[in-house]
Amino acid sequence: MWVWAIVSVMAVGAIAVITEARNESKRIDVKKINKEIELEKLRLENFDRETEKMRLELEHSKQLMLEHKQK
Repeated sequence: MWVWAIVSVMAVGAIAVITEARNESKRIDVKKINKEIELEKLRLENFDRETEKMRLELEHSKQLMLEHKQK
């Protein structure tokens, strides 16, 4: 009977340790995913800025070509 009680207590302790380790792993995964989302948002912002910059450069080039043709 005492053996069963000791084994039960040890099993509960082992399960608690395993569960805590698993939970910590999941918390790390969530943090990693949040950082990936943040990075993707920054990439998208950068893409939008680059696209706008290229649009403005193209517009400027078109304007210069029109001015050159008019001369």
